[in-house]
Amino acid sequence: MTLRVTEVSGWRGTGRFIDVPWRLYGAGDLWVPPLRVTVRNALDRRRNPFYREADRALFVADRGGRSVGRIAAIENRAHNRHHRDRVGFFGFFECADDEEAAGLLFEAAERWLRGRGLSHGRGPVSPSMNHECGLLVDGFDTPPSIMTPWNPPYYEALLERHGYRSAQELLGYDIPADGRFAIPERIERLARRTRDRTGITFRSLDVKTLEAEARKVLALYCDAWAGNWGFTPPSWDEFWHSARDLEQVVLPEYSFVAETETGIVGFMLMARDVNRVLRDLPSGRLWPTGLFRLLTRLPHVRHGRILLLGLRSEYRNRGLFPLFAYEAARRAHVSDFGGAEASWILADNEALTAPLDAMGLRCYKRWRIYEKPL
Repeated sequence: MTLRVTEVSGWRGTGRFIDVPWRLYGAGDLWVPPLRVTVRNALDRRRNPFYREADRALFVADRGGRSVGRIAAIENRAHNRHHRDRVGFFGFFECADDEEAAGLLFEAAERWLRGRGLSHGRGPVSPSMNHECGLLVDGFDTPPSIMTPWNPPYYEALLERHGYRSAQELLGYDIPADGRFAIPERIERLARRTRDRTGITFRSLDVKTLEAEARKVLALYCDAWAGNWGFTPPSWDEFWHSARDLEQVVLPEYSFVAETETGIVGFMLMARDVNRVLRDLPSGRLWPTGLFRLLTRLPHVRHGRILLLGLRSEYRNRGLFPLFAYEAARRAHVSDFGGAEASWILADNEALTAPLDAMGLRCYKRWRIYEKPL
């Protein structure tokens, strides 16, 4: 059957691009249908502040009139300016187990990136490292948490057969809710000593004043992640755009800021795993009944994902991780905590992975960012 890859645009073309994974996945797959409106928002060059410093092109592969794959080519000018780089990106990749279709999709994206003078292709990022990113390479038997991708195992071969190689590994840790997660006595002693020595106190994130909280946290976020592989500081508009999307899913009991007399020195943000509701909304549409299901069921979701955990740079080497872990565990033990995923964590970030391993937490998922010279 004839295979064709075309660039799509406009409202209808974007809708066709969004629709592709619904054509690929079926019974037995652990893919969770996202809300279509959320994907459209991530692609919206007019309303999404990310695209003030970026651009993208969307490509769909059809075989015999049936959609079999898609890819977005992305130029992130803010990234390249910040890193003094010429990297292009690809994201939103979905494909049948069809090497020819995957090859034509990559070729289309690479051709678009080369046309912009970019030297490498990197991904998947959808649309940036501040959003959903990575290709799942381990942990296929577990459904994805909020804002993390799931894909079949054959995706890895599709990328590697077309010259893509690993550039970075991202990890996800399981934090159980059945009593197996307990802070070791040694870490509890360290936490108490650190609290007494630093004078740090904790308070819950105030969702009712989310914009004010976000303004306080943005500078700390950029400082805490500075130097991390692939990190690009977001603008206020981009950061607030993402924060508003999370407003309805934040778990305030487990989202807190650490403060001293001088102000905020660290924070942790946990979101409800909305995927536990979305997997029962197979169409990905809010109407006619999806919105009602979402609003009535989401408040009862007690399983979460730790999206962000950061410290001001001058506090990184002061042994504060045990204090944060103790505070999180204390809150979990006095409420109806339903478990969580801590992700994603750079595989080479031993400052986080070593304590998590020492606490007996299981690294149960791994994603990979790929790169290829263009």
